[in-house]
Amino acid sequence: MASLKMTDIVKSYGDVNVLKDINLDIKTGELVVFVGPSGCGKSTLLRMVAGLEKITAGTLEIDGMVVNDVPPAERGIAMVFQSYALYPHMTVRENMSFALKIAKKPKAQIEAAVAKAAKILQLEDYLDRLPKALSGGQRQRVAIGRSIVRDPKVYLFDEPLSNLDAALRVATRIEIAQLKESMPESTMIYVTHDQVEAMTLATRIVVLANKGIAQVGTPLDLYERPENEFVARFIGSPAMNLWPGKITATGQQTTVDLGKGCMAVSDVPTIEADMGRAVNVGVRPEDLLASDNPPVFTGIVDYTELLGEVTQIYFSATSGEPVIAKLPGIVHNLRGNEISLGADPAKVHVFADGKSLLYR
Repeated sequence: MASLKMTDIVKSYGDVNVLKDINLDIKTGELVVFVGPSGCGKSTLLRMVAGLEKITAGTLEIDGMVVNDVPPAERGIAMVFQSYALYPHMTVRENMSFALKIAKKPKAQIEAAVAKAAKILQLEDYLDRLPKALSGGQRQRVAIGRSIVRDPKVYLFDEPLSNLDAALRVATRIEIAQLKESMPESTMIYVTHDQVEAMTLATRIVVLANKGIAQVGTPLDLYERPENEFVARFIGSPAMNLWPGKITATGQQTTVDLGKGCMAVSDVPTIEADMGRAVNVGVRPEDLLASDNPPVFTGIVDYTELLGEVTQIYFSATSGEPVIAKLPGIVHNLRGNEISLGADPAKVHVFADGKSLLYR
């Protein structure tokens, strides 16, 4: 298996830049997930790794070798598409072995590779079936198996679960996680728009936005320590709440005046030069709790959703954006009532000019 390095990667179509200044090191054995809003370039970046899109500028290295001009078939890459791309007239066994037959591998080697992949993916009972006789999840496993038999340097997954229904998506996501555990040395790059997939599968997540990389980190790094407002709002569902305010006290704990009698205290350290600075305070919905202390937010409840494990509460904010809180358990009769919410200082984020003050 292989490491992968991107240095100053740029992708342009004519005069239009799609991606620029992409610098990323992927270590052997990592499962790195690309996420970002529609049109941010995550699939384009994956296709450049595969050799299906030409790199405009910069270098791409696989195992220390620059592969910018190396044809896709010679890069040691295997790609799993969202559409399965199985041959309908071939059995599962034939689909999985086809690439090895084209490469004129010995019959015994082909049979051993297919048997190994089928065992890993629990497809042994389906080897003689046609794709039309399989469920969507089973077809996706066959597509993954077709990659495994080639023993590639890097596996690429382009939104492989997007065609599945919710239940199959969960089951197949777990299967991919178990597959990665059974192949610890395998290097994988996975593109998805689904945050749950990213958070549960990734060794590290790469958040793409504004033609570049907004942040790279472990799932919990991005969730607990976002470096900018974009990542704070993009990672997590519902999105992090943000309120404008001004710093009124500095030091190891920072106090922000949010107006209307609301204050926020954060463990983000600031300095005297920050006094009076305009900032945005961010708190995740699950970190807002009913409080009698000076609240982070006070408002009239517009709507509630009783979800069983939590009650999701919606407020109207003066900024026009909704404020959302999650209270544990089932809480009745909140709609139309005023409620005050506070937050643990360790859970309060402070952003200035779009960037976290924790990472200045």
